[in-house]
Amino acid sequence: MLFKPTWWLKNVLEIDEKFIKTNHLRGFILDLDNTLSMHGSPAAEQGVTEWLAEMKKLGMKLIVVSNNTKKRVEPLAGELGLDFIAFGCKPLTMGITKALKKMNLPKNSVALVGDQIFTDIMGGNFKRMPTILVEPFQMEDKISFKLKRKLENVVFHREKQAHKLISKNGK
Repeated sequence: MLFKPTWWLKNVLEIDEKFIKTNHLRGFILDLDNTLSMHGSPAAEQGVTEWLAEMKKLGMKLIVVSNNTKKRVEPLAGELGLDFIAFGCKPLTMGITKALKKMNLPKNSVALVGDQIFTDIMGGNFKRMPTILVEPFQMEDKISFKLKRKLENVVFHREKQAHKLISKNGK
């Protein structure tokens, strides 16, 4: 299904060695805003730098594909030691295809990780690769983000899924 992620996690920090080995992953195409950092923030969210170091230690190939501009993406990607593709045009697959070529990995061993269904998840699904939907570290206050999240809920039913996730984990 076009709008459904392969996996749905709280955030990137939940991706660990066991998850990687269980799902035979060798790389991640990472969204930037609301996935590794807050939208527009010049710094990664707490724990992300350590998580990236662990991923690199495990031999994972990592690249950022963002729909944002080079001016926004380059400084933070550079600080995090990640290669990047700005203006990735997700959900179109041009940026994703470039990333996969740079990574030199088969698409079934690379998961696209992002917080938005209509860009990240659709882009990965169009490319027929695994996708991981993560919740943003903090919900945005802007009306455009609130509207986008409501529309996403129509196709993915985040609120119902969150209830199932909480019930399953007993929290």
